[in-house]
Amino acid sequence: MFNSLEFADPHFFVLLILVPVILFWRKMKLAKSAVVYSNVQIIRAVKPSLRQRTQPVLHWLQILILVLLIIAMARPRTRNSQSSVTSEGIDIMMALDVSRSMLIEDMGNLNRMDAAKDVAEQFVRGRQSDRVGLVIFAGKSFTQCPLTVDYQILTSLIRQVSIGMVEDGTAIGMGLINSINRLRESKSKSKVIILLTDGQNNRGEIDPLTAAQIAQALNIRVYTIGAGKDGLARIPVDDPFFGKQYVTAEVKIDEETLKGIAEITGGQYFRATNLKALEEIYEQIGQLEKTKIDVKTYFRYEDLYPWVLIPALFLLFLHFVLIRSIFLKLP
Repeated sequence: MFNSLEFADPHFFVLLILVPVILFWRKMKLAKSAVVYSNVQIIRAVKPSLRQRTQPVLHWLQILILVLLIIAMARPRTRNSQSSVTSEGIDIMMALDVSRSMLIEDMGNLNRMDAAKDVAEQFVRGRQSDRVGLVIFAGKSFTQCPLTVDYQILTSLIRQVSIGMVEDGTAIGMGLINSINRLRESKSKSKVIILLTDGQNNRGEIDPLTAAQIAQALNIRVYTIGAGKDGLARIPVDDPFFGKQYVTAEVKIDEETLKGIAEITGGQYFRATNLKALEEIYEQIGQLEKTKIDVKTYFRYEDLYPWVLIPALFLLFLHFVLIRSIFLKLP
């Protein structure tokens, strides 16, 4: 918001040219009215009266009145600018795999689960007016947080996610359909699901590609992320007698299915084999799914010409009084 002084009709300032014209005309008039005397010593000895000494004030008063009237006609005013910001938010559901294989430690110093949670938190903190929610899935799926703009609550719930909250398995179709149900009633023009998994669909009643077709019908775009590396991996397990132990298992991401989900819904598939890649993927999705912000500027004007016109009228009245009293000319 700011205030600025401007003139609604600045073309009236061209009338200021009358000021030098009047001054020049008055000077020429005084020169023509001069009377020639052979000896002006007597005249110089006569002291001018108060009326004669203040006569120029009347002339400058006329000039001042003219200038003020011209400024008033130019209509000075202040402009008050106000911006109205409206945003068209995006509804985003994050679907996170919490199967036991997410404990594999191949994301630098973090396992897949901790890396996914950290990057998801960063992504949430980077949103502005979007509603974001979280679905988790393993052998089954449930909603950890519905769509919300309370990012503090959401990030807290993301931190609470852990392996074992859901029976083990990888029900990608169920995680996807649960996210779709959360977006089904959304009125937002842009609806997005970000699905992260590190395995193959092996549980659930709904096939992932069938769920993708439902998402397409509801105009929901799905970005899929395959986390981790394929091949033999050591998965940590808690042994009641020997503590943390590792078991070796074959891990493979079903990239064909994840690519199919993204292709059907108009999204994209990404592969993250380390933490940095995962961070870049979420950043790229954030750039693709930007909140639309419209800024409309409104102007409100306040006229200031009365502050100039009133003094001009007062001086005009004073001029009238003076020429009818002190400066009255008799025939």
